[in-house]
Amino acid sequence: MRHWPPGASPRRLAPAAALIPAVALASAGADPVTPLALALAVILAAAKLCGELAVRLGQPAVLGELLAGALLGNLHHLGFHALDFLRGDPSLAMLAHLGVLILLFEVGLESTVGEMARVGLSSLLVAVVGVATPFALGYGVGVVLVPSAGPLVHAFLGATLCATSVGITARVLKDLGRSRSDEARIILGAAVIDDVLGLVILAVVSGAVAAAGTGTSVSWTAIAAIVGKSAAFLGGAIALGRLLVPPLLTAGAAFQGRWTQLSLGLALAFGFSWLAGFFGLAPIVGAFAAGLVLEPDQSRAYEARGERSLEDVVHPISAFLVPIFFVGMGMNTDLASFGRTEVLGLAAALTVAGVAGKLASGLGVLQRGVDRLAVGVGMVPRGEVGLIFAGVGLRLSVGGRPLVDAGTYSAIVILVVVTTLVTPPALRATFARRDRRAPGV
Repeated sequence: MRHWPPGASPRRLAPAAALIPAVALASAGADPVTPLALALAVILAAAKLCGELAVRLGQPAVLGELLAGALLGNLHHLGFHALDFLRGDPSLAMLAHLGVLILLFEVGLESTVGEMARVGLSSLLVAVVGVATPFALGYGVGVVLVPSAGPLVHAFLGATLCATSVGITARVLKDLGRSRSDEARIILGAAVIDDVLGLVILAVVSGAVAAAGTGTSVSWTAIAAIVGKSAAFLGGAIALGRLLVPPLLTAGAAFQGRWTQLSLGLALAFGFSWLAGFFGLAPIVGAFAAGLVLEPDQSRAYEARGERSLEDVVHPISAFLVPIFFVGMGMNTDLASFGRTEVLGLAAALTVAGVAGKLASGLGVLQRGVDRLAVGVGMVPRGEVGLIFAGVGLRLSVGGRPLVDAGTYSAIVILVVVTTLVTPPALRATFARRDRRAPGV
């Protein structure tokens, strides 16, 4: 039988036991990498386990990573404080910022300037409607449900609803054998334009918040200047990249060392990110632009000597850094706020507005014979893009206060989770309905 020291009990010793990891960290504090190593071990293991669970349940891994973060960030509600150091750690925050840059760089690599130029009028209209309608609905939800938050918060809610994560839709279309259908081409083409429009809107809102923080008024002229600056940066960065990148990569192919393409690609991504920040734009805009200018055929000289494509070699870095970002986003979610009726009410309203706004985008389809409902459903999921927007909101501040509080952030997370979960079954049902109407299609 276990004998406890005088005056001690299992109940009294439990909190002390919970502090053992923290004490160990303090004793090893001479090396600052020690706590970071433990944090990375916990985060990456939790992200992989929860991501695998999500995949086995037929859902994208990002939902599992988000859940892992929510669990790690809310253990203190159960009296377990040993992992409290994970929240607010500046080293983890920096790695998360790098992760989101790599993520947007990857998104840009998956598209090309040529694809953007070749998308049809339907894709353009779908993207425009799919951005304008959710923005208006989201702004309206903010005015009605959080009137005291102010127009900047209302605009940010609208901007968050503009986001689209087409990766989930693309996977479902591939599984259904519809990746070469007219619907798929329109969705994927619209998603490229949607990404650009969403990033421009995010830049406008961020610029408006920065102006408000300095006490200056935000006029339509200032907003137009931000839009023009965003468009000019994207256009200038793409033009400069198409001019300089091919000879740069050709010269790099003559290097004897390996991984030259990876080093040059990352240098371009981080360089463009810095350039975007220099012009007052979100660094993710620059990372996205860098990915766009790196065309797949530019990797052929490297592939000829046995190296993989740039997209392939970036993936391991993404697999390391991106989960840190998503787990970090999950840790910012206060599960206790889910019990507040105002948070759940805001989440429900945002979800309805977000779904309705993207379904309306199907009205932009001009071709006959295309399932407009399938196009609209394919534009619904927010996924990682919605989390990126929400994360930007947490970092923005007006008058020393975060633009997005914990309750609003939790409502956005619910919106992201719901829209991501409902899309795969909804898209399957939509195509099944079409097949019943037109057998053999």
